[in-house]
Amino acid sequence: MNTTLTPLLGMTLEQLRSVAAEVGLKPFAAKQIARWLYVARVTDIDAMTDLSLAARARMREHYIIGRRDPKVETRSVDGTAKYLFDGVGGRDIEAVYIPDRDRATLCVSSQAGCRMGCTFCMTGRQGFHGNLTTTDIINQVLSIPDSESLTNIVFMGMGEPLDNLGELLRAIEILTAPWGLAWSPKRITVSSIGKLKELRTLLDVTRVHIAISLHSPFAAERRGLMPVEGAYPATDIIALLRDYDFSHQRRLSFEYTMWRGVNDDLRHADALARLLRGLDCRINLIRFHVIPDSDLRPSTTATMEAFRDRLNELGFIATIRASRGEDIMAACGMLAGRQKSNE
Repeated sequence: MNTTLTPLLGMTLEQLRSVAAEVGLKPFAAKQIARWLYVARVTDIDAMTDLSLAARARMREHYIIGRRDPKVETRSVDGTAKYLFDGVGGRDIEAVYIPDRDRATLCVSSQAGCRMGCTFCMTGRQGFHGNLTTTDIINQVLSIPDSESLTNIVFMGMGEPLDNLGELLRAIEILTAPWGLAWSPKRITVSSIGKLKELRTLLDVTRVHIAISLHSPFAAERRGLMPVEGAYPATDIIALLRDYDFSHQRRLSFEYTMWRGVNDDLRHADALARLLRGLDCRINLIRFHVIPDSDLRPSTTATMEAFRDRLNELGFIATIRASRGEDIMAACGMLAGRQKSNE
C-alpha cells in the first residue's frame, strides 16, 4: 500500500463527511462513499461511479481504499482457516475463520502482540508491537475469501481489544451502523481480560456481547496465569458487570481454559459457581492448544465433562467449546510466531 495516501477503509460517516468536503462534494456524498466501501466493497476509488470524475481525481491525490489481501492462508481439515495479514511494528496479525453448520465466525485481531502478559498465551509471549487501526480491523473482515458468508465476529484474536478502545469502538460503529455493514450488535462479541474503565465504556456505548477471560476463581492462581489480576481483579470486574442487565439481547460469558492439575478439579468448579452466583451468564470451558516451551497441558475430556456437569448442576449454563483448527495452529499468535521465526 502507498503509505503516503490515507486509507478510506475504516473511516466513520463523520470522517467521510470531511473527505467529501475536502474534494468538493456535498455532505450527503459521505453516505455514497460509505456504501461503496462497506456495501459494494470496492477496491478502487474509480469504481465509485456516482461521484463526479473530478471528485474522484481529487480523492485519488490524497486517499486510497486501503484493502489488503491476506499474505498467508492455512486451512484445517475441519474447515477452519487462518489468515495472516501485514500488521504493525514488524509483526504480522491473524484472523481465523470458523465455519460451523449455519454459522461462520471470524476471530479478528485488535493489536499486534499484547501487553497483558498471560503466561498461557502465544500472542502475549511475543510482546507488544502496536495497536491496529480501524482500517486494519475492518480489512480483516472484508478481505478474507469467505467474507460474504460471515454471520458473527469475535474480537478474540491477537491483542486485548479494550487496550485499543478508540479503534475498537470505531470498528464496531462501522460494523453496526446502517451506513456501514448494518450488522446487529448481537452478531459481535468482544473478549477481554476486563480493563475496568474501558469495559464500562464498552458496556455503556454498545450492545455487543461480552466475554471475560477468567481461567481461575482464585485470585492468587489467576494472578499466576494472568498478571493483570493485580490491576484488574476478577472480583472488581464481576462487581462492575452486576451493574448491567444481561437478561435480554446482550450475552455475558466467561472464558475458562482448562489445564491438567492446575484449575480443573471440582474445588475450582464450586469456587467458580460461588464467584459468579447471581449473574446471568454462560461459562465456556476451553480445551488448551499446547504451545511451545510451556509445561501447561490440556485437561482430559473426562475431567472437562465432570467440571461442566458440576457447573450445570449448580445452575449455570456451562459448555465445552469444540476445539478447532489445531492442525493449523489456530490458537492466537501461533502462526504469526512461526512466520516471524521463519523470517
